[in-house]
Amino acid sequence: MSYQSYQSALFWADKIASLSHEDPQDIYWLAQCLYLTSQYHRASHALRSRKLDQLYGACQYLAARCHYAAKEFQQALDILDMEEPASKKLLDQTVKEDHGIQQSPKDWEMSPASIDSSICLLRGKIYDAMDNRPLATSSYKEALKLDVYCFEAFDLLTSHHMLTAQEEKDFLDSLPLSQQCTEEEDELLHFLFENKLKKYNKPSDMVVPEMVNGLQDNLDVVVSIAERHYYNCDFKMCYKLTSMVMVKDPFHANCLPVHIGTLVELSKANELFYLSHKLVDLYPNNPVSWFAVGCYYLMVGHKNEHARRYLSKATTLERTYGPAWIAYGHSFAVESEHDQAMAAYFTAAQLMKGCHLPLLYIGLEYGLTNNSKLAERFFSQALSIAPEDPFVMHEVAVVAFQNGDWKTAEKLFLDAMDKIKAIGNEVTVDKWEPLLNNLGHVCRKLKKYDQALEYHRQALVLIPQHASTYSVIGYVHSLMGDFESAIDYFHTALGLKRDDTFSVTMLGHCIEMYIGDTDAYIGQTSYMGPHRALSPPCEFHHSSFNL
Repeated sequence: MSYQSYQSALFWADKIASLSHEDPQDIYWLAQCLYLTSQYHRASHALRSRKLDQLYGACQYLAARCHYAAKEFQQALDILDMEEPASKKLLDQTVKEDHGIQQSPKDWEMSPASIDSSICLLRGKIYDAMDNRPLATSSYKEALKLDVYCFEAFDLLTSHHMLTAQEEKDFLDSLPLSQQCTEEEDELLHFLFENKLKKYNKPSDMVVPEMVNGLQDNLDVVVSIAERHYYNCDFKMCYKLTSMVMVKDPFHANCLPVHIGTLVELSKANELFYLSHKLVDLYPNNPVSWFAVGCYYLMVGHKNEHARRYLSKATTLERTYGPAWIAYGHSFAVESEHDQAMAAYFTAAQLMKGCHLPLLYIGLEYGLTNNSKLAERFFSQALSIAPEDPFVMHEVAVVAFQNGDWKTAEKLFLDAMDKIKAIGNEVTVDKWEPLLNNLGHVCRKLKKYDQALEYHRQALVLIPQHASTYSVIGYVHSLMGDFESAIDYFHTALGLKRDDTFSVTMLGHCIEMYIGDTDAYIGQTSYMGPHRALSPPCEFHHSSFNL
């Protein structure tokens, strides 16, 4: 078995089991060989026909795992939920003699703690497959408490966003590390676990304990840092780190989703096309392969039907794959199909309890359908998970703007701007054009016209050919009485967008005011007074997201 010659191992395991007159340990190894050769039902039968699953924890676990591998989830759960195996009980001498059981603290070199932990882990996977996320979460937590070295349980909890940030921190503090580890191992585990949890923290220089010096170059640790940069919107730094990982390990499982998301954010279509085709060729049964293909079609535009087809395949392969559900929602959102988009986002929110993105996108859809109350509720939930995320702060500010709370909107917009500046110069700047324009809008509402003009001009630097920005600059100039400048900007706006009715209307009024024909403007003060009947074409901007 150690040489992966499973057929040879199976042949000899069968002969040894016969020679030993079906010794339980030899039958267990026979079942292991059958499992490794994908003969799941034979392996289960070898154990259950001899009732070994009722006597030994290791046999119970292996039998259940066989049915799990065969996608017979209820049968697997029934085996795990049976009465405790006899080898785990303190049996009296009579029972021992009747059954011939040798009671020992281990089942064939497997400690009781590791068996119990493996059973809890498997139970969690079964609940996950049966769409029972709360029980799956509880099982994973129990598995990790029984054996703090069971990293798979920890990884499933964190990578699937099953816990909120605070719940993750509380759970880490509750783990019995000191009871199950030496002092050195305690420090190592605490460093590795804590590093994986801080995805919403601001990226900073890593402090590596002296006794584990060298781990800063470990690929898993680098991916955790890259993920932190991603959630802090520093996509260029994230791309630099993930690219380094992909060079060393081209198909690093934890790195791929972050790398794909970064390629989308940076609009690297050719690179994503090449990567997605490689993944589909090599790993056609892995959901991340089809997720990559779906993201590519989403990015190139006007291929939303193709994107949905491949993203649907990803969710079919793994129903709990949250990133595919989010991208699936985006494919509807770009077509303004709000109901279908929200259905996908709600599914993602149920699967990714600890991730703020599904809640943010649900709030966006409610905002676009003018349901500001529900939008505000979901934005607040997203903000509680990721309080430092400038995208979320921006959307909360938009809701405050819609509700007429200009002061609160201004504060939140400025807070979002401060967060962006704190990230540094490596941020993709054109993403923040809506924020600058919205700051201009709220300053205009507060009659801070000079500041409003400054913000709109900054937005114009980011996206120079945006007609609505020229239009709103002209509008601010008209409010300041500078009709000559207003006319110039409205002309420019109409040059970029000829059917802009607001610019046409305001251009006419400004020309009349400029030539001094004030009588022609009587009764039209609502356009430029504090209670305007007409609003700029982009009264507020929601952020646009790819992933």
